[in-house]
Amino acid sequence: MIIASQKRKENIAEYILYMWQVEDIIRANDLDIDKIRKNVIDRFNLTDAQRTEMEQWYESLIDMMRREGVTEKGHLQINHNILNQLVQLHQRLLQDPEFPEYTAEFYRTLPFIVELRSKAGDSAVGEIETCFTALYGMLMMRLQKKEASKATEDAIKQITRFIATLSRNFHLDEEDKLFKHDDESDTKA
Repeated sequence: MIIASQKRKENIAEYILYMWQVEDIIRANDLDIDKIRKNVIDRFNLTDAQRTEMEQWYESLIDMMRREGVTEKGHLQINHNILNQLVQLHQRLLQDPEFPEYTAEFYRTLPFIVELRSKAGDSAVGEIETCFTALYGMLMMRLQKKEASKATEDAIKQITRFIATLSRNFHLDEEDKLFKHDDESDTKA
C-alpha cells in the first residue's frame, strides 16, 4: 500500500507491475489475511497505525478479488482501469502529429508485440497489455533467477523503452502538461 501509493505517483508502469505482483502474492497466500500478515506485512517495520492500514488494504484487495472473480487468475478492475487509461492515451498520442517520437518508438516496438501475441495465441489482448504481460513475465523470470534468450532480452529492452515513454507521457498528461490546449492555440492565431 505504501509502495503502491509511491509508485502510482512516480511511475504508472511500475505501479501496474507492482499491483499485478500484489495480486499474485495474495493468491500465493490463498487469499488468507493471516498468511499475508505473517509472510508479507510482518516483514515491514511499521507503526501500529501503518500495520492496521496495510492489513485493511490487503483485506480490501482480497475482498475485491473474490467479488470480481480473479482469485485464480486475471486482474482487478482497478488495475484494468489504469491500463485502459494508458491505452486511451496511447491511441491519442498516435493520432496526434505533435508526437512523432512516440509514434516512432511504438513502431519500433510493434514487431515484438506482434510476435508475442502470436506466441500467446491471443490476438484479442491489446498492444499495451501485451507489453505489460511481457514485462511482468520477465520480472517473474528474474525473481526466479531464470535466464532469458538474447532475443527475449532485446525485445524486453525495446518494450521497456516504449512503456517508459508512455509512462512519462501519462504523468505529463495527469499534470495537464502534455497536450496543447485549444485556448492556447486560439491566442496564438
